[in-house]
Amino acid sequence: MNRIEVENLNVYFGDAHILKDVNTGIPKNTVTALIGPSGCGKSTFIRTINRMNDLIPSFSHTGNVYLDGKDVYDPKMDVVDLRKKVGMVFQKPNPFPKSIFENVAYGLKIHGISDDDAISARVEESLRAAALWDEVEDKLDNSAMGLSGGQQQRLCIARTIANNPEVILMDEPCSALDPISTTKVEDLIHKLKREYTILIVTHNMQQATRVSKYTSFFLNGEIIESNLTDKLFVDPKNKKTEDYITGRFG
Repeated sequence: MNRIEVENLNVYFGDAHILKDVNTGIPKNTVTALIGPSGCGKSTFIRTINRMNDLIPSFSHTGNVYLDGKDVYDPKMDVVDLRKKVGMVFQKPNPFPKSIFENVAYGLKIHGISDDDAISARVEESLRAAALWDEVEDKLDNSAMGLSGGQQQRLCIARTIANNPEVILMDEPCSALDPISTTKVEDLIHKLKREYTILIVTHNMQQATRVSKYTSFFLNGEIIESNLTDKLFVDPKNKKTEDYITGRFG
């Protein structure tokens, strides 16, 4: 069953046509990797799912994006509620200049949870889910800015998990991390896919093969090929896909 369905999606920023007739489905509780050269539309695509592109004044679109059968661009859609369901982890860790505890509790408080015990329990649960609790349980009042880059990224994942999303979008979440931190985040992705639908934009094709079940190859705003990751990398059907994954361009 697909959690996300995209039909005939076109995205424009002013006169620039960024995504062109994109049609795809994202299965529930799996990891789907989006690969392709820089500027091919991968990040723009995932930002259509939680309507982050709406923040850019020149953005417009045609086509439909459905989350659990509901069009996310329906005028009746509550965008705040949508972004609670569709969390996002960015390329560079972006913790708030607050304590570790307050970083994770922030979204809970914004969404009206005021019970201190409930907040504390959810913060611990989220930090455990993000494989960070054992490293920070005695430092919860310390500034998040004192954490290493890898710890900050896992904190941002914990902050996303705390809001009970259904989908987690990851835009090159390991590109600013060292290999050890990258391994920890990849291990975390494997655990999270049991409960969440995850889309990950990555330039690292080895990472795509390590973490994802499905892969879509983007080029010039179009999806050239989508398939099970093993099949796409071993036996690509499109010559452009083959050229990209064998390093002939990109």
